Amino acid sequence: MKSRMLSLLLCLLPVAVVQADEVERVLFLVIESSEVIASNTRSGTFESVKLKAKEHIEAHETGNAVAVIVTNQRFVAYGVIAGGWQSIRREAGEKTEAIQVEDYSATVLTSKRILSFYGRTGAWNQVPRRLQFRR
Repeated sequence: MKSRMLSLLLCLLPVAVVQADEVERVLFLVIESSEVIASNTRSGTFESVKLKAKEHIEAHETGNAVAVIVTNQRFVAYGVIAGGWQSIRREAGEKTEAIQVEDYSATVLTSKRILSFYGRTGAWNQVPRRLQFRR
């Protein structure tokens, strides 16, 4: 009888669903004419990346803890844990097709490569796209 009441009591208790990897929003960007400033509210810091001569922003995306900026010369990313801006040069004639940014990760799909950035380590990785996989 006691175990049945205990089972009934457990069924009546409210249950909260918690996601283990939920990442709060701790990164915001301020885009100026010659620089981009990352506001890292996790560490309480501001870090800027200056645009080079004749460089301009083509696209940008910000997730909860990572951001990616695409310029006509490079791909630049910021992760709140690693801190600091990390960049990788664009190849000649390379076109950006898609950007996906979420939590600590970012993926940039270009006409020539698939790029990924992991904001916990601040590392870029890349793999060339194969012509037979393109649509």
